[in-house]
Amino acid sequence: MQMHTSAVRGHAVRLRERKSPWPARMDLAQSLTGLVLALFMWGHMAFVSSILLGPDAMWVVTKFFEGYFVFGRSMPWLVSGVVGAVAALLVLHAFLAMRKFPASWRQYSVFAEHRRTLDHGDTTLWWVQVVTGFALFFLAAPHLFQMLMHPADIGPYGSGDRVWSERWWPLYLLLLFAVELHAGIGLYRLAVKWGWGQGDDPNAGRAKLKRLKWVLTVVLLVLGLATLAAYMKIGREHADRVGEVYTPAWVKGDAR
Repeated sequence: MQMHTSAVRGHAVRLRERKSPWPARMDLAQSLTGLVLALFMWGHMAFVSSILLGPDAMWVVTKFFEGYFVFGRSMPWLVSGVVGAVAALLVLHAFLAMRKFPASWRQYSVFAEHRRTLDHGDTTLWWVQVVTGFALFFLAAPHLFQMLMHPADIGPYGSGDRVWSERWWPLYLLLLFAVELHAGIGLYRLAVKWGWGQGDDPNAGRAKLKRLKWVLTVVLLVLGLATLAAYMKIGREHADRVGEVYTPAWVKGDAR
């Protein structure tokens, strides 16, 4: 009997040793791609919200990313390159995350019952992240395609025309809420998973992280709504001149 028990234990040890390292590697890759995408979205918010400082400020930021101040001319394909990289990263992140989605109605039913029974805040946050992540895959696709194929249309007038005259504002409104909820929850869960900012008391640290997450989410949502409203205003005022390219007065003066 003792020899049989020892053999079973030895077999279990060998199974653990042969266990594939790929699930852990894919978890790490999911965390890293999510972190990079979240940081990119913060940078993207800073870029698009430059319109709140005026059309000239947004024009300068746009031309910076097009290489205008380095090469002396605009090269919108630089923006397309960044968009292509972000799109590839988004697809990779979605593929890695889908491993953890309920794969059948039975799995979803078990999870739903588990969520109702526990009534745990973090479990609910995970479900919100799943729903917003699924929505993002479809909401982000038109925007990324537009930026990839028509990077020269980015600008105070071009973006305003797209938001107002081309009626993109409902998509951007949904995209704003999906992005900020998904990214905020993702960063919170990432911090909890890797033990960032939790101190000596994990429960207290987790509560602080959750409060910080909601503060950041609300601030970014308010900033995003104000930015969308600014583009809608520009687009409405520019509706009779759709297609006109914005050029600051001081640039026109230099050209003369």
